[in-house]
Amino acid sequence: MSNLPYVPPKVWIWDAANGGEFANINRPIAGATHEKELPRGAHKFQLYSLATPNGQKVSILFEELLEAGFAAEYDAWLINIGKGDQFGSGFVAVNPNSKIPALLDLTGEAPLRLFESGSILVHLAEKFGAFLPAKGPERTEVLNWLFWQMGSAPFVGGGFGHFFAYAPEKFEYPINRYAMETKRQLDVLDRRLAEVEYVAGAAYSIADMAIWPWYGSMVLGRSYANSAEFLDVGIYKNLKRWADAIDARPGVKRGRLVNRNWGDAAEQVPERHSAADFAGKAV
Repeated sequence: MSNLPYVPPKVWIWDAANGGEFANINRPIAGATHEKELPRGAHKFQLYSLATPNGQKVSILFEELLEAGFAAEYDAWLINIGKGDQFGSGFVAVNPNSKIPALLDLTGEAPLRLFESGSILVHLAEKFGAFLPAKGPERTEVLNWLFWQMGSAPFVGGGFGHFFAYAPEKFEYPINRYAMETKRQLDVLDRRLAEVEYVAGAAYSIADMAIWPWYGSMVLGRSYANSAEFLDVGIYKNLKRWADAIDARPGVKRGRLVNRNWGDAAEQVPERHSAADFAGKAV
């Protein structure tokens, strides 16, 4: 590697060798790379996902709906992004952005496609009338925090997580830049949770379900190896209290395992088609 400072060219040209761990699936163009239809199960909701933080949001909501007694049975199919499943023609037809999660709602006359985790959360919450107030200031506050997460998390995952854990080389400037922003966001949440039980107020909501897989997992030491120590997450006492409370919920315990295909076998539920799929798992 040259020690000379990098000088950007006048016109950027893609080099497929760049990108580190994810070089094989990152590219500057959209669209399908191969023909592959998506499977369908017996239920009216078909989820195509992976248990990343964004994927966990939706499976947690489904499991919370079921825990609350709603008829929200669903099939969850594994999309292995490391193998490029998100670029199959069937998946691209549901989500042209080729990112998980994606959902087919088959409850209407025609299949309804949903992509972007925030859109899926709002759709399901409105459909079942749960975890999102129908109107008023309480609804606005839930949406405030939901969209805060949607806009903020890329700095954590694509910024801090990438340069701290996944980039092929460690560089001080980007790690410092994104560590600072990540800690600022953790402080935003910690200050908020000093005032309220849940992020949007007194009631548990889809805002908590969206935020917890990112920031709750981080303060619980589950995100990016050694990042909890590096970011000194122990100072965020209110955030830790909230993270522990959410972590203890049965729906969350199940939802975080759905479409997980790595780590301890007791925490893997690569596909989910019924409650029986959680038998013998760490829930």
